[in-house]
Amino acid sequence: MNIQKVTDKPGENAFFLVYTLLDTGTTVEKVKELCGNFAAFGRSMRGRYPEANVNCVMGFGADAWGRLFPDKPRPKELYPFREIRGDKHTAVSTPGDLFFHIRSKSAGVCFEIAENIDNALQGVVVSEDEVHGFRYFDGRSIIGFVDGTENPEGDESCKAAVIGDDDPMYKGGSYAFVQKYIHDMKAWNKLSVEEQEKVIGRRKFNDIELGDDEKPENAHNAVTNIADADGNELKIIRANMPFAYPSKGEYGTYFIGYAGAFSTTRRMLENMFVGDPIGNTDRLLDFSKAVTGTLFFVPTFDMLDELAED
Repeated sequence: MNIQKVTDKPGENAFFLVYTLLDTGTTVEKVKELCGNFAAFGRSMRGRYPEANVNCVMGFGADAWGRLFPDKPRPKELYPFREIRGDKHTAVSTPGDLFFHIRSKSAGVCFEIAENIDNALQGVVVSEDEVHGFRYFDGRSIIGFVDGTENPEGDESCKAAVIGDDDPMYKGGSYAFVQKYIHDMKAWNKLSVEEQEKVIGRRKFNDIELGDDEKPENAHNAVTNIADADGNELKIIRANMPFAYPSKGEYGTYFIGYAGAFSTTRRMLENMFVGDPIGNTDRLLDFSKAVTGTLFFVPTFDMLDELAED
């Protein structure tokens, strides 16, 4: 099973592209042609730049899936993301039919792949969002804390991020949920280091988790810690990247969560934005605003080939 590499590390550079489809006579044809060529984009770059650690992921939104592949049922948990509105904060829902996540040590390699994708889709798509992420120091977010600390590793990463036997038709695929967060850095920087640590639930400099006697119930890593009915912790793979436009005063985090079941990600989001119990919302949201929110299904490379030929 040729799985798209959703469990890879975030990388040094990442381009995130979200498109919506136009209603043209060649839209379906061009997208299917890209499906058939997509794996080759990455292979070509890996052959030319083996040291660049190239990784490309392609995903589809719910509306696009029904339009492009009407004879194939939707993956079990693929649907247009429904906004989550709490008393204080909202996880917004924004449009998106196609999603591309490009990672490499080289920003130039990311650029060339993005350009190839855009050329292949010329005339049949409109760009909804594009973000260029970068590695900040030792894997820290713009707010100064190490990101992705809770990601499972080894076999556990595949269990968390890849669809299993519960949806056999789409086994090996994944659900990608993306959100662009803008941070209020002025308000954040007014907090002392100790106050910031209580917002996140970890030490800022050594990344050690706060003890239960120190960690508030609304700390970020407390509200996103969930378990199933048997008490087993549920995980996703985060490939978050910081981005910034200093001259505009815009600083943010591009959140991307890969999961074998989107219901896991959604439950984390509900805990953050609504609270469990209600009102115990993620303290980090007082400094970070979600301005996008879209769900995609990521097929295997083998399925992309099948979709191209369908």
